[in-house]
Amino acid sequence: MNITPQDYGLALEYQHHYSGKVRDIYITPSGNYLFVASDRISAFDCVLSPNIPDKGKILTQISLWWFERLGVKNHIVDEAIPESVKDRAMIGRPLKMFEVECVVRGYLAGSGWKEYQQTGNVCGVTLPGGLKEFAKLPQNIFTPATKEALGQHDENINFTQMEAIVGKDRALELRDVSLTIFQSASDLLSERGLTLADTKFEFGEHDGEIYLADEVLTPDSSRFWVSDNPTVNPESFDKQFVRNWILSTGWTAENSNPPPELPEEIVSKTRDLYIRAFERITGEVWR
Repeated sequence: MNITPQDYGLALEYQHHYSGKVRDIYITPSGNYLFVASDRISAFDCVLSPNIPDKGKILTQISLWWFERLGVKNHIVDEAIPESVKDRAMIGRPLKMFEVECVVRGYLAGSGWKEYQQTGNVCGVTLPGGLKEFAKLPQNIFTPATKEALGQHDENINFTQMEAIVGKDRALELRDVSLTIFQSASDLLSERGLTLADTKFEFGEHDGEIYLADEVLTPDSSRFWVSDNPTVNPESFDKQFVRNWILSTGWTAENSNPPPELPEEIVSKTRDLYIRAFERITGEVWR
């Protein structure tokens, strides 16, 4: 993806470092990382078209809201953000990122539900038989995944496979902190009438310490439901809405063709969904 500083009105001193599905990272003149959240939206590991207006700003503000409240070390540093990306960017310290996604599930949905139907477990975690889709799990479970490059599919892995990637001690630390954050966030969201069904975290290391990084507890990285006891497809505040529309067209993840272009109505409804998520989570009114 050919992204340059000028695309965001940045000075040339900001060196392009990396572009993912929806974020672009630049090295600041001081050597920190500028994380810019674009308005791109992805689903099924594909970048969709067109963009969702204001999406990057909304997700950045949700992440910053969580970083202030979770009580764990995070990558954010106090450095002035360029005016051209002020609302859609954050600056973080350089970290050695762990090459896994730390996924926690409290309910059975998404890829976890598909795996459970086939094997009776999720990422090596054995679950009771007879569970229904959207069922609450007996306890929150940690189900890591690989972190693949743009255009490749992330894959669920078991804990032993994660240990081989990051080491046994680090795997245990990442699992424990992920479960702790998930429970804290679940408790806070329940006060707002929301259920955190599942989410993914990313962590990095600096001077031997673990830091929470990237985005956190947004509609892109999490499933938020209105009902706390869903028995059918629950009302959600995440991009499952977009996934459902794509699947309704007959497109499948196994299809080698890109997903269809989002119609104007879906783009508008998706933007509204992100705004509603921001307002429900933070208790603030989107400007």
